[in-house]
Amino acid sequence: MNRERTVTAWNGWLVLPLTILLGAAAIGLEVEFILSAVDAATGPGPVAEGPVSPGSLPQSVRQVPAHRALPNFWLLGEGLIVLAITVFSCFGYFTLQPNEARVLILFGAYRGTVRTSGWRWTNPLNTKLRVSLRLRNLQGERLKVNDKRGNPVEVATIVIWRVADTALAVFDVQQYEEFVKLQTESALRHVASSYPYDHGEEGETTLRAGMDEVASALQRELQQCVARAGVTIEQTRLTHLAYAPEIAGVMLRRQQAEAIIDARQKIVHGAVSMVQMALKDLTESKVLELDEERKASMVSNLLVVLCGEREAQPVINAGTLYA
Repeated sequence: MNRERTVTAWNGWLVLPLTILLGAAAIGLEVEFILSAVDAATGPGPVAEGPVSPGSLPQSVRQVPAHRALPNFWLLGEGLIVLAITVFSCFGYFTLQPNEARVLILFGAYRGTVRTSGWRWTNPLNTKLRVSLRLRNLQGERLKVNDKRGNPVEVATIVIWRVADTALAVFDVQQYEEFVKLQTESALRHVASSYPYDHGEEGETTLRAGMDEVASALQRELQQCVARAGVTIEQTRLTHLAYAPEIAGVMLRRQQAEAIIDARQKIVHGAVSMVQMALKDLTESKVLELDEERKASMVSNLLVVLCGEREAQPVINAGTLYA
């Protein structure tokens, strides 16, 4: 495994004057060469050479320069070399914004990572790979998985992550962004299948009731999976959780029935408590004396009134309980 090595690149504003001086030197050498060429072109002209008899043309006429100087090609070569060095050095400049890094590679060898923002200069032969260190959001797709009890459920998550080690992200995995996406899907499937959707055993965490615990477990497992890519998981959250469409109707009816049963239990428990309180108050205040049969009738009437879904209709009894 590769580990990140932080290196410092030269400040570009300090190297810029040197580049300007090299460019000026190249221009000066080229100007010197041009001046030498002009001097050579404007020197003494050609003269005739050969025996000439008076009043007649020379038997052979040959034009040759008379002590003409040649241009200084050394100046031309030196100017081109300096100009090439100047242009080559310009490829070493690069800029870094905050929360960005550049991975430097020289002929296939990792040279280090630059994290200092600003205008920088490094060896132009270095390959400079840009890596963002900012927080990123990964919105996962809805996945259909089976919970701990085998019920198909749909679940989706959002993951906030960032690159912590640039060397691992660049050299140890192929396309670390795609790697994080696939590992997120795998970890979500594994975590969702480890918990029941709801109605777990006593003290057991469920997907619906313990979403924070499930998200923490997902973050821990996902961090272990992506550590080899130099990635840090900052936060995970479940964004969607529901039964699969094929069993959603059945589960909804079951939830409604369970809700009705829970409500009935609370109503009955409250009604019994109210009846007990009424009998106790009547007995202690000695408003009237009730035998067991009248108590049973009173309890029955009170439970009907308190537990019934409709409003009670009063019935006036003109006689007695026994007539």
